[in-house]
Amino acid sequence: MATQTKLDISFEALADETRRSIVSRLTRASLPMGRLASQYKISRPAISQHVDVLEKAGFVVRRRKGRQVYVTLIPQALVPARKWLADLEQFWLQSFKRLNTHLIHKS
Repeated sequence: MATQTKLDISFEALADETRRSIVSRLTRASLPMGRLASQYKISRPAISQHVDVLEKAGFVVRRRKGRQVYVTLIPQALVPARKWLADLEQFWLQSFKRLNTHLIHKS
């Protein structure tokens, strides 16, 4: 199997609804693992596994403060995925513009 690129790992991490939800929650503030886990109807170890995947993708970091472990979003890690999607959006917008121009001139 081919080596995964950073973009592959990013989209794999974002492919799961729970992980996307965690990323969204962390846009507001860093959260302790216990509080983060309490917001979901799955076990704390399951949330920890989701955070592991997000950490592998570089989207979050865990930091210990006293007895609590906080999860913090690293927003700049999302830039490559955002850029790829923006480039794709530009491609489709230009394609639709060319199609529209073609259809107008055919009428």
